[in-house]
Amino acid sequence: MLNLPRRPLQLLRGWPGRGSLFHSSPIAWASLKVLQKFKLADIGEGITECEVIKWNVKPEGVVQAFDQLCEVQSDKASVEITSPFDGIVKELLVQEGEVAKVGQGLCLIEVDEESLDSNSKEFTEPAQPEQEAVQSKVFETPSQPSLGHLEKALQLRKRRPHPLDPNHPPNAATILNSFSKNVLAKPAVRHMARELGVDLNRLSPGSGRDGRIEKGDLERYLSGGTKDSSVSSMKQPQESGDVVVELGRTRYGMWKAMEKSLEIPHFGYSTTLDITDLHSLLPRLNACIPPHYLSAPPPSPYTAVNPSSVYPVPSPPSVLPSRQFTKLTYLPMFLKTLSKAMTEWPLFRSSITLRPSTDSQSKPALTVRPHSDISIALSTPTGLYTPTIQCADTHTIFSLAAELKHLSHLGRQMPCGLTPAEMPKKGGTITVSNVGAIGAGDFASPILVPGGGVAIVALGRAKWVWDVDRGDGKGERRLKIGVSWTADHRVVEGAELAAFVECWRSWVETPERLIGEAV
Repeated sequence: MLNLPRRPLQLLRGWPGRGSLFHSSPIAWASLKVLQKFKLADIGEGITECEVIKWNVKPEGVVQAFDQLCEVQSDKASVEITSPFDGIVKELLVQEGEVAKVGQGLCLIEVDEESLDSNSKEFTEPAQPEQEAVQSKVFETPSQPSLGHLEKALQLRKRRPHPLDPNHPPNAATILNSFSKNVLAKPAVRHMARELGVDLNRLSPGSGRDGRIEKGDLERYLSGGTKDSSVSSMKQPQESGDVVVELGRTRYGMWKAMEKSLEIPHFGYSTTLDITDLHSLLPRLNACIPPHYLSAPPPSPYTAVNPSSVYPVPSPPSVLPSRQFTKLTYLPMFLKTLSKAMTEWPLFRSSITLRPSTDSQSKPALTVRPHSDISIALSTPTGLYTPTIQCADTHTIFSLAAELKHLSHLGRQMPCGLTPAEMPKKGGTITVSNVGAIGAGDFASPILVPGGGVAIVALGRAKWVWDVDRGDGKGERRLKIGVSWTADHRVVEGAELAAFVECWRSWVETPERLIGEAV
């Protein structure tokens, strides 16, 4: 048994004259510190690279398991990256605004070798030998431990509850940060806003790239200026010459998708749909919106009697505020009738499946899905996205309206709040673009991109016109809408597309069929 010397060390602050005796141990007995390179893991959905939006940590900062390291954004969604273990951040390898490939190192974290397990190898790797050698010299255990080293060790050992733990104590900074978590701003601006008690949502979008809130936006807001004045000042060119603007990641992704669309032979087909009967049905449906979809449910009509007097009435499902609405539009009804037509036409419920290129005898195939998956072309402040409503044929018109409201809410967030749950990798087999909600045009020429299904349709603006073919030759005033289709001519014949559109017409122009199908 080793006979080790003992040294007194004053540790208890506020207790003069009292001390503790510590045994000095050999360096080999101390916990070994190692540098680990934290890599950008594969977050799925075919994503190969991400842009680092902001860092939540700084070099020499202490992090614990489940603490947020950074926030990255891909072409499809933004994701928060958390730390898998306790340690100290030594270096940031990718700065804000830079692009990191999957598998590339994001930062260097110093951790205890004992805390590493087999699972950590998936997202970490040891640092370079030169860095390990330097690190071993810096973090050798001193022969006489100082109070600073002991406090740092205690700080590392002290664990906080997981943020999703119900016992996690909220504080004012956490609550204020929750109001601004979907806003694009640098950490310094966020810190300044927290110190001054300013909600960054009031300043979004800012004058920076992709709507990023800059320090000047915050200063103008505090000085009494409005957001509109900051935006107008941003639009005024400082010089009379040309200004080169770099494409954002989402818009550059659209650039690449449009280039690939040239590989697809397009077939176009345009017509008009008579939605007069659909328009007459809309006020009746608006009067029957289920209460749980309304932001302000009406009072119960049962005042003298209680429906639950014999047996409790099932409670309605809980609906998020982002899914609540006040009235229906034409779009949910178009999606419902389109899903019915897709049920009758398996070709338009299919997607192209490419076989491995190594097999020279293999040919592309069609994968027919059991339900109607419809993508929606959604214009957002950061660019164009195509979230998907899966199994649209199983939804009601009211639930489709709730899904559209929720997708629109996520798309307006800065950065975009759409996640892989709303944008699955397989996408929809038909994409719907409601361009008539913006302009007054009747027809368009939608573009079909690889992976975007077998067809896309653009909806124009609904207009009242005089139809001379109705009213026994006298004519009749009808509400009609122009629709423009584009199909992948490699798998869809022109006659098939025309017949499918006529099938959809039978559902749109005869909405009573929906009642018969529901009974």
